[in-house]
Amino acid sequence: MGKEKYYITTAIAYTSKKPHIGNTFEVVFTDAIARFKKQMGYDVFFLTGTDEHGQKIQIEAEKMGISPKQYVDNVAGEIRKIWDLMGAGYNKFIRTTDDYHEQAVQHIFKKLYDQGDIYKSEYEGWYCVPCESFFTESQLADGCCPDCGREVKKTKEEAYFFKMGKYQNALMKHIEENPEFIQPESRKKEMVNNFLKPGLQDLCVSRTSFSWGIPVEFDPGHVIYVWVDALSNYITALGYDPEKPETELFLKNWPCDVHIIGKDILRFHTIYWPIFLMALGIPLPKQVFGHPWLLFGNDKMSKSKGNVMYADDLVELFGVDAIRYYLLKEMPYAQDGSITYENIIARFNGDLANTLGNLVNRTVAMVHKYFGGVVPNPSHGEFDDELKQTALEAAKAVTEKMNEFKTADALEEIISLARRSNKYIDETMPWALAKDESKKERLGGVLYNLLESIRFIGVLLTPFMPTTADSIFGQICAETTGWDSLSAFGATVAGKTIGQGKPLFNRIDEAKKLKEIEASLAKQTAPEPEKKQEPEKGERSYISIDDFAKLELKVGLVLESKRVEGADKLLVSKIKVGGEVRQIVSGIAKFRTPEEFVGKKVAVVMNLKPVKFRGVLSEGMILAAGGRNGEPFALLTPDMDIDDGTEIG
Repeated sequence: MGKEKYYITTAIAYTSKKPHIGNTFEVVFTDAIARFKKQMGYDVFFLTGTDEHGQKIQIEAEKMGISPKQYVDNVAGEIRKIWDLMGAGYNKFIRTTDDYHEQAVQHIFKKLYDQGDIYKSEYEGWYCVPCESFFTESQLADGCCPDCGREVKKTKEEAYFFKMGKYQNALMKHIEENPEFIQPESRKKEMVNNFLKPGLQDLCVSRTSFSWGIPVEFDPGHVIYVWVDALSNYITALGYDPEKPETELFLKNWPCDVHIIGKDILRFHTIYWPIFLMALGIPLPKQVFGHPWLLFGNDKMSKSKGNVMYADDLVELFGVDAIRYYLLKEMPYAQDGSITYENIIARFNGDLANTLGNLVNRTVAMVHKYFGGVVPNPSHGEFDDELKQTALEAAKAVTEKMNEFKTADALEEIISLARRSNKYIDETMPWALAKDESKKERLGGVLYNLLESIRFIGVLLTPFMPTTADSIFGQICAETTGWDSLSAFGATVAGKTIGQGKPLFNRIDEAKKLKEIEASLAKQTAPEPEKKQEPEKGERSYISIDDFAKLELKVGLVLESKRVEGADKLLVSKIKVGGEVRQIVSGIAKFRTPEEFVGKKVAVVMNLKPVKFRGVLSEGMILAAGGRNGEPFALLTPDMDIDDGTEIG
């Protein structure tokens, strides 16, 4: 008999910008669940990906002077890089610009139209570009988008609509008969009371005011609206296409066991998506889980607020597993979580360095010191039973908590086992036992129990901190690391030689680390002072032609420019260099207004390492002369009309 399947998905990330740590939480959370299910013996299929169509992307691409496809290729690549950095072990990464997806979505739309679920009419109402959502007058919150609070625009255009009311009663019945369909419970009540009971309006499912989307096959002036397009990824990724035979992958994995999504898009996944599936005659997913937000302190992360943290920056400061641990430990089941540098350091020192790391370091060191690195034989004595019982109960509790997606509670059980193991050291005092040769056997039993407890911890940590778990197994030379080995205490093999000890986590000096972070952030918010290297008197410092060849210099065209908020000297500009557009920060605001700068052709250093000034990324440098001590200021520009992208040298 084969393994039972388990199909789990994230929402697909929108490719409008680089994802911050709050966005990254979802893929880490989903990965932990997927890894846990694999440990439990399931045949897991983990899907993630990117949502790449829509008006917002078209607008951003136009600003940069590149095609929407070029724009999403760049952002999708960055998203995938971050997912990989965080250890996401997905089986498939779908992009909604994939040919097979676009074709399947066209066929889905046509099927729904042909059977009368979609009709053509005209839309007039309020539209939020960032949310890509339509609203009636009564749905607005103080005249703004009820979801994000931003400005909405009055819109009138021809559009196709889906008959939502046709399936409303069927959906309500499904929710009532399947109480686990929407979780947590509070989210279910919100969907039922705020949307279903008041009655569903027909849903706009096409647009004509922009072109970056999947064209309606039989009416190419329309593009298929984002929710039909994006939501369909969960079945198209499995090869579903209504005009083709069902694939083996689809038959094996559908219905989805759980969609993991943010609470802000719950409506689309628990109302629109199941109704689309009903219309297609496809079984509904077993569960949709709406996780809370990760806040910066008490505020939602926002570039405009300047409180955005990125996963790659945090990993550089603390390491991958430390950030995975924080995200999974600090996010409550149903309430929003919080992240600050101070809290990360506190968790790092308290849980990872002092509790977990200290336990492993002390135990491995004592086995080497007292038994030459050889695992001693087990024995029984005072305090043993309580430690063993704690380990066995932790394994059961983690299983229960993870089946409910309560990662924070699961990790607390694991850290509690580590705390109990440290207490066991204090109770048994191995250093005292080592002084009495007659107590050698008892000393061996104590260290055996500690090694076995650490093995338990390693197995339990595997879904959450896979690299740390592997390091633990390596240090204690654990051979038995499967979840089923946690049903009994005693799988560690006596007589084996363990590995050398290596600190799992070195304690952080909080004051020093915060100063480093502060200095790093300050470095990002202001240009680095120019370094003057004065040659000795009478000498000139020369470079070789090879040194000069290292510079990549090209002609660039300034497309747009604006002042950097809070910085008197800085302009941030979009500069087109051949087939790409670079964002470059320049300290020239004293000499050129943004209006004067736009349209200029300038010399651009292309291979300068990207840095941040005032939190704004700069991807190069423009060349200029003068501007110091009252000197005239001049941009280095070509003396004839020459194409941007032309090499200089």
